[in-house]
This record gives sequence, C-alpha cells and structure tokens, in this order.
Amino acid sequence: MNEVTRLLKTHRSIRKFTEQPVSDEMIHEIITCGQAAATSSNIQAVSVIRIRNPATRKQLAALSGDQGYVTRAGAFLVFCADLARPRFACEMQGGDFAQGMTEQFLIATVDVALAAQNCVVAAESLGLGICYIGGIRNHPQAVADLLRLPEDVYPVFGLCLGFPAQNPQTKPRLPLSVVFQEEYYPAHQDQQAIEAYDQQMRNYYQTRTGGNKNSSWSQEICSLIGKESRPHMRGFLARRGFSMR
Repeated sequence: MNEVTRLLKTHRSIRKFTEQPVSDEMIHEIITCGQAAATSSNIQAVSVIRIRNPATRKQLAALSGDQGYVTRAGAFLVFCADLARPRFACEMQGGDFAQGMTEQFLIATVDVALAAQNCVVAAESLGLGICYIGGIRNHPQAVADLLRLPEDVYPVFGLCLGFPAQNPQTKPRLPLSVVFQEEYYPAHQDQQAIEAYDQQMRNYYQTRTGGNKNSSWSQEICSLIGKESRPHMRGFLARRGFSMR
C-alpha cells in the first residue's frame, strides 16, 4: 500500500472544523486537480462556485437541511453540472445546441462527480477534511436562484472543506466480494456476506453514537430507498433545460 492508496482507503466525512482559513492557493490547487479528472470528449461540463458571504452560506445551510457545518467550514463549494458553457461554444461555431438530451445530462453529472472526487483527494492530501452536501438538492430552485445559475446548469452537490477538528472512525464498506465480480453479474446476491456486513455496521453505529443508534446497513438502505427521494428533481431539471429526451 502506497501513500495514495492509504489516503483513499482512510477517507472520512468531516463535520467539525477548526477556525483556520483555507487559503486561496489551496483552493486553486484543489480545483486545478479537479480539472485534471477524466471528462467525456473533453466537454468539461463542470463549474465550481465558492461561497464566501456568511449570509449566503447561512441560506445554503438552511436549504440543505439545516446542516450547520456549511457555515462553519473553512471553505464551501457548490459543484454544478454545466451545459451552458458547451452550448455557448457550440453557438460560437454557428451550431445549434441539442438541448435536453439525456446523454448530455449524464455526461455533465458524471463529469462533476469525477472532478469533485479529484478535488476531495487533493484536499485530503493537503491535510483538509471534507463533507459532501447532497442536501443542496432539497431545494434546488432556491439554490439556483441564490447562485444565479442560468439555464442548462444545475447544482449537483456542495462540498465543505476545512482543517479537521475531529478524528472519526473510518466507516466500513461492503466486502470486496460483494461489489467486485468476474465476467458477469451474479445470479444471486451474497446474503451471508451482506448480513455479516450488517453486523459490522451495527457495531460501527453503536461505537460512533455511544450506543444511541442500533441499525444496520440494510436497515438504513431500506429506509432510504423504500420511499420517494426528492421527486421534485425531475420537474426542476426539465425547467433547467434537462428534459431527458
């Protein structure tokens, strides 16, 4: 195991930060690393907005489910899937932008995820902690209005960055045998391995919460995907120009 693989395997979400600021130089280095990520056909359909204004951060924290660390992190970034810039490039060349294609939506969203993860690894290598904020999609139109996002741009998630003020345990992941297959998808899920992981996660939750949470991975997943999740996103995306045709 080298330093890079060790870093990747010890990732934790950090929700408590010191008051030490994150310098412009660090932010620029982190975003430049994000730009170096793979991008489909070099479309580079990513824009990143840093939020410095305390009032704006407070609003974003509330819109994201009252996640206070959005206001307390040394830096807060919003990662956006951006087809407005490729549209502009197309129009510069006298072309007509084919708006609303599902493939373009997928390309832009995947580009954001790849760039953001590069940023995360870069940030952690510099001694920072991070926490993704998917709650930015709780009220995406309000976020889009706040950040003045044009058509063909949508906020995918936020990212808290800062110097850690906590040292949480690394959350266990599913066994490699469950997620890695050879040649074809298995005919049956490995229930025994998942049940063993459930117990591992139950122990993790008990330790992390001082015995206040008694749950397993499959229980958490059941409560998550056993109900509708942000049904407003389809309409919001259509209004943004992502009509999925």
